[in-house]
Amino acid sequence: MAKAQVEDAVLRRLGYATQTDLVLHLPLRYEDETRLTPLREARPGRTVTVEGVIVHAELQTRPRRQLVVELAAAEPETAAHPAAQLFFRLLHFNAGQVAQLRPGARLRLHGEVRPGFYGAEMVHPRYRLVKPGTPLPETLTPVYPTVAGLSQTALRKAVSLALAQSDLSETLPPALAQRLALPAFAEAVRLLHAPPPDVDLDALERRTHPAWRRLKFDELLAQQLSLRRHARARATLSAPAMQSGGDLAQRLLSALPFALTRAQERVWQEIRADLARPHPMHRLLQGDVGSGKTLVAALACLPVVASGWQAAVMAPTEILAEQLHLKLREWLEPLGLGVVWLAAALKGKARASALSAINAGQAQIAVGTHALIQEGVDFPRLGLAIVDEQHRFGVEQRLALRAKGRPALTPHLLMMSATPIPRSLAMSYYADLDVSTLDELPPGRRPIATRVIHMTRRPEVIARLRDYCLGGAQAYWVCPLVEESEKLQLKATLAAHAELAAALPELGVGLVHGRMKAEEKAAVMTAFKAGRLHLLVATTVIEVGVDVPNAGLMVIEHAERMGLAQLHQLRGRVGRGTRESTCILLYAEPLSDAARRRLRILREQHDGFAIAREDLLLRGPGEFMGARQSGQPWLRFADPETDLDLLDTARKAADWLLDHHPGAVERHLARWLPKGLDYLRG
Repeated sequence: MAKAQVEDAVLRRLGYATQTDLVLHLPLRYEDETRLTPLREARPGRTVTVEGVIVHAELQTRPRRQLVVELAAAEPETAAHPAAQLFFRLLHFNAGQVAQLRPGARLRLHGEVRPGFYGAEMVHPRYRLVKPGTPLPETLTPVYPTVAGLSQTALRKAVSLALAQSDLSETLPPALAQRLALPAFAEAVRLLHAPPPDVDLDALERRTHPAWRRLKFDELLAQQLSLRRHARARATLSAPAMQSGGDLAQRLLSALPFALTRAQERVWQEIRADLARPHPMHRLLQGDVGSGKTLVAALACLPVVASGWQAAVMAPTEILAEQLHLKLREWLEPLGLGVVWLAAALKGKARASALSAINAGQAQIAVGTHALIQEGVDFPRLGLAIVDEQHRFGVEQRLALRAKGRPALTPHLLMMSATPIPRSLAMSYYADLDVSTLDELPPGRRPIATRVIHMTRRPEVIARLRDYCLGGAQAYWVCPLVEESEKLQLKATLAAHAELAAALPELGVGLVHGRMKAEEKAAVMTAFKAGRLHLLVATTVIEVGVDVPNAGLMVIEHAERMGLAQLHQLRGRVGRGTRESTCILLYAEPLSDAARRRLRILREQHDGFAIAREDLLLRGPGEFMGARQSGQPWLRFADPETDLDLLDTARKAADWLLDHHPGAVERHLARWLPKGLDYLRG
């Protein structure tokens, strides 16, 4: 097969499009075949390269079919160096190999030496026929990530061809490359694919070698360039400039029984300044559980409606959307503002009425789920889109909500998250956003004691629950997450509700889960908030948005199955009133090291930002940010946490290049992100 055909086949198998993709297909590890180990020194437990002559080859059928080959040293035997031998076995072989591996053939083998039945042996080593004096490789042998059916040999040939034919020229201006003191791109990739034998192998494996740092910097720079360029492009779009809404805001704040925290006041001013500009706001509002994001969202709506525009608030679940709707109605309807609710479960006249109000512009604020972006929902004057728990929506869904505005004007966008984003991620994946942080909890929020208890003590927990609720308090019981099947999860929840209702006949025990109709869930939540139910048995649908100040006890079954962020969110449902609050994490064995660490972190930490950083270290950015972030270009080489210095340098370099070297920007992005990042416009 011709070289070009081999390369095309490898590209197809790996799902790549260009030779540059192969250049950036970097080795996982390396094998040293640059030096020969004498057979007599080939000790078990070592991976070595040896050379010798076949003295015996035998096809065996018991205990299994295998080809056993005996290799002797090619050097003559002397008194000082007695004869040595090594066996190797092939368990999978063909007729051509049997014919090839005959006595007298000279072989070079590379593999791990193991103790065998006849002595030292290798099983399925890499081998090739050689002649006396055949030169050894001058570089370490790369071992690449691959897919089934694609051999290392084919990969090495394809990568070698790509390195020889690709454009490896510099994309960085000489002044920048010199200032950063990093090796040239061509030098770095060639070293990573074929390191010299005296290379610092530890630095290569830990990815701290200068060649690795060059590749990481280039990758981070491409990400920053793309994000910053999108941010600049957004600044050229037009959006409605909103009035201050000062009178409405003052009336709302005067009616509240509490004052804004300093953090809420600061963030509100940042958002108000954004809304006053004739360019679309693109801001992320993050804050720990209970930091007061909903009130800030309500304040953000006021300049919009005061200017004659509409606001849309979208949440990922009906329970969260409904809680937001109730809170916004409570605060904004006394100001004379129309707040409507729209969800898939809303039917008949109620749905028709909500749609009519939205489409006619009578509903100044619409709150709902994905139903807000369905066909038939048309905002005549959409000025602000608010997306709560933004990481649980896909990019297309955020775009769809924004697209409900007028074609000539782009609505302002405020995304909210109760999962705080560590600084490293805010600097990398959210570099095109303005980030506002609520880093202060309202006064009066009580600390939550967290207890980790084995499932064998479940009866004790139920007994404590009875006493606690009979004392006038309320509690949550969160049922186990069953990832394999939603039906199994529902079954487990129904069973837990029946068990607790039977064990606690003196208490009112409610049930809420994702399969219930919207009106059923609403009725249960209303009864719980009103105090008519003592205990709410639920799935993780109550993770966010539920605010019942009298509920001070949270029991989470099989907490070991849940992630840190989810556990922290659930725990945040308590501690909202004047009662001392407790979260009990029930766990079962066997307990993995990761699960044990999660439970320990949650028991010891209450700061959501510290928990988020630990969660990032445990799961990595892909999982941390949510699988729904479709199109997100996860960094392949750089790590925002461990490579924070390179990230900071790349951020500064990106702005400098955009201002002074647009040609270099295009060349760099063409190499690293040929398809672009258009989805980030969401």
